[in-house]
Amino acid sequence: MRISPLIDQLIEALQILPGVGAKSAQRMAFNLLQHNRQGASNLGRVLDLAMQNVGQCGACRTFSEETYCGLCTDERRDRSLLCIVETPADVLAIEKTAGYRGYYFVLHGRLSPIDGIGPGELGIPLLLERAGTLNIRELILATNPTVEGEITAHYISEAMAGKNLLITRIAHGVPIGGELEYIDGGTIAHAFNGRKSVE
Repeated sequence: MRISPLIDQLIEALQILPGVGAKSAQRMAFNLLQHNRQGASNLGRVLDLAMQNVGQCGACRTFSEETYCGLCTDERRDRSLLCIVETPADVLAIEKTAGYRGYYFVLHGRLSPIDGIGPGELGIPLLLERAGTLNIRELILATNPTVEGEITAHYISEAMAGKNLLITRIAHGVPIGGELEYIDGGTIAHAFNGRKSVE
C-alpha cells in the first residue's frame, strides 16, 4: 500500500542499510517522523556531510576526512609491519584490541572474478607500492577466512613472493565464514598472536 510519495521514498531509502527490510524501514521512518524529527534532521545533515567530506586515505585507503588518516601519520607506529584487511571496519576491529601497532592497507573487498572484482579494483598495485615505500619486514594477511578471503590472501602472498619479507596469515581463532568486524577483541588478539608464515 502506498502511503505518500515522500514517506514511500523515505522507507525505500532506509532499505539500503544492511539488514533493513521493508517492515524495519517502515518502523524506522514512522518512528523518526512521529517521535524524533530533530534527530532525523541531524542524521540527514551529518550523513550529507559525511558523503561529501569522507574519502580514502592516500596511503592505506581507510576512510578519512584528510589526505592521510591519523593512523598513517602517527610516527609511533611500526613501519616494518603492514596488515592487509578487506574493509575499514576491519581496521577499527583490530585497533580496538590495542595489540597491533603497525600500518594497514585496506582492499575494500576481496577477489571475486564472478563479480568483476580483480586485483586492480582492490588496489593491489598500490599495495605493492606501499609495501616498498614502508620497507616492511612483515606483511600480515588479515582477510576474512571465507573462500574469497583465502583466495585474496593467496594472491597477495604470490604477488609479494621474492620481496625478502615475512608473509604471515592471522591464525584462525576467527571462525571460518566469520567477518572481522563482528568478532570480539579477545578472539582477534588471539588470532594475531597466533599468526604464521604463509608457505
